[in-house]
Amino acid sequence: MIKKALILNLIILFFCCDNSHEKPDDWIVLFDGTSMDGWRAYNGKNLPPGWKIIDKVLTFKTEQILEEDYEYKGSKDIIFGDQEFKNFELYVEWKIPIGGNSGIFYHIKEGYDSPSEVSPEYQLIDDQNYEDIHDLVKYNKSLGFENPSKLNPLQQTASDYAMYSVDPLQKTLNPAGSWNSSKIIFTLEKVEYWLNGNKVLSFVPWSEDWKSKKNSGKWDNFPDYGKFKIGYIGFQDHGSDLWFRNIKIKKL
Repeated sequence: MIKKALILNLIILFFCCDNSHEKPDDWIVLFDGTSMDGWRAYNGKNLPPGWKIIDKVLTFKTEQILEEDYEYKGSKDIIFGDQEFKNFELYVEWKIPIGGNSGIFYHIKEGYDSPSEVSPEYQLIDDQNYEDIHDLVKYNKSLGFENPSKLNPLQQTASDYAMYSVDPLQKTLNPAGSWNSSKIIFTLEKVEYWLNGNKVLSFVPWSEDWKSKKNSGKWDNFPDYGKFKIGYIGFQDHGSDLWFRNIKIKKL
């Protein structure tokens, strides 16, 4: 009897001393490698051409776009359209090719020409090779960037695109063709962007600093950019092959 009581007390002590606040069911799996349930085109009902599951990876490949798909007029950006998220922690693993470009959108609202008109974007790009393959001069001059032939820090991976650049001392980016992991933690008090296990950027949404950046650059002509406090999660198709896996989100 004494032994049973001791075992029971040890069990109670274990659970009382467990300080973990993270339960497995806190996470909502958006992509598990087997199903595209919930995913569709922005402003659409079905997946746009080019997106499919290959080897348990959510994949966009330009060679998967068939000749008959060239008549497709809808958005090729995709969203998880089953549920909107306000405060959240999002985790995703991703890979892009040499010269590749994409982005992670959040707080997406539909009804616009593209998510980028309204949605903040965690930038995904080939920092090392992009400027050698693509001509950036005309576009970057329109934004008033110095050294317009170069990829600006506001355009590099893990930046809050055209708003906030990362801390280069904290940034470790695996080269094109390799897997990277990203995490976005969004609350009304602070936003954090993580890359490969390191926090590389934080900012306060809708602060005076945020408003100043929003009203003095690329977003001058996009009055609804960043104004929504809840919306969908999505990925940008920017014309290059893309790979995503282990996509999950937790409401905060």
